Amino acid sequence: MASRVFSTAMRAASRRAAAIRPVAAARPLTALATANLKQSGVKASVAQQVRGMKTLNFGGTEETVYERSDVPKEKLLDTFKDDTIAVLGYGPQGRGQALNLRDNGVNVIIGQREGKTYQQAIEEGWVPGKNLFPVLDAVDKGTVVMNLLSDAYQKDIWPQMKPLLTPGKTLYFSHGFSVVYNDQTNIIPPKDIDVILVAPKGSGFTVRRLFQEGRGINSSFAVYQDASGKARDRTVALGIGIGSGYMYETTFEKEVYSDLYGERGVLMGAIQGFFQAQYEVLRANGHSPSEAFNETVEEATQSLYPLIGERGMDWMYSNCSTTAQRGALDWWKPFHDATKPVFEQLYKSVRDGSETARSLDRNSKPDYRERLEEELAEIRESEIWRAGKTVRQLRPENVGKN
Repeated sequence: MASRVFSTAMRAASRRAAAIRPVAAARPLTALATANLKQSGVKASVAQQVRGMKTLNFGGTEETVYERSDVPKEKLLDTFKDDTIAVLGYGPQGRGQALNLRDNGVNVIIGQREGKTYQQAIEEGWVPGKNLFPVLDAVDKGTVVMNLLSDAYQKDIWPQMKPLLTPGKTLYFSHGFSVVYNDQTNIIPPKDIDVILVAPKGSGFTVRRLFQEGRGINSSFAVYQDASGKARDRTVALGIGIGSGYMYETTFEKEVYSDLYGERGVLMGAIQGFFQAQYEVLRANGHSPSEAFNETVEEATQSLYPLIGERGMDWMYSNCSTTAQRGALDWWKPFHDATKPVFEQLYKSVRDGSETARSLDRNSKPDYRERLEEELAEIRESEIWRAGKTVRQLRPENVGKN
């Protein structure tokens, strides 16, 4: 099965590579879409991506999506021509969103504490006293305040930040955490400002990379408070400005519930648990580390998952051997039945605030980073991921690299 799926995945990867041409991020957004259309040659699907707002059927439910052609660069710049956009935090999301906005010609400043990340901002062209400031100074100067600080720090700095959010300003989040769980964070925005959200569905690194490639990440957006009467239009424009390819509407509550649930589930937490359990059973039954890793992780990430991303689970199944198909079709329901109670427990823990309480408690401790490194080291130094490091070195594209 591996060889057949691998060859199929390689053909798919080649098609995707041919469809992507890196472009200067400062080019107009509509030009980015046009460049992709010309390069890919896939007229029907890509042409749909540049038509703009429309209603689509998602598995039987009609939803409206917004795309970057809804906000050409000229409209983006006009929308924020009188604004100073203050991005608080130069971590993964802050960095990606700030650089994309800057490349789109928007007036952006950074609010960041001094330290390693502050120095990175300087290295990437932000100038102290010009467009790089202490956090509270940036809040004071900004008319659109993009609060991309860590959830724990958002809570800590809120008493000093709130008085600086004067009437007419906009408070922006990429996560509904602080507002939804205000019983734990005490973050209750003033009534005379807009409060909005754009949540990219990926890391800040991916937000930046896809923008530079002329593509765009999918994002959700929400309006929590519309004091200006223009919050919705400005949210959509800002979402395109930070690098979204398309966006769908949600609420602050639904965003935070789905986000916390997803990252603890199949996006991050569950997948590590699945990988570790399968690897351990293979090793306990005499399989070598290289074989166990290849049959657990490498074939999944390099061969099978790209097919799922391309055209769905049934497409991946149809490109496997009949023996593999039979096994997958026989076993997916027992795995569903075994794991669904865990997922239900997880969602309840998210909704009742237990996950929030634990996150705020753990992430606010003075030794948080040291303890985090210990937990990451446990994963990094486990046999499965040490074996994976060696396997990755054997990929043709990595030969000769350290």
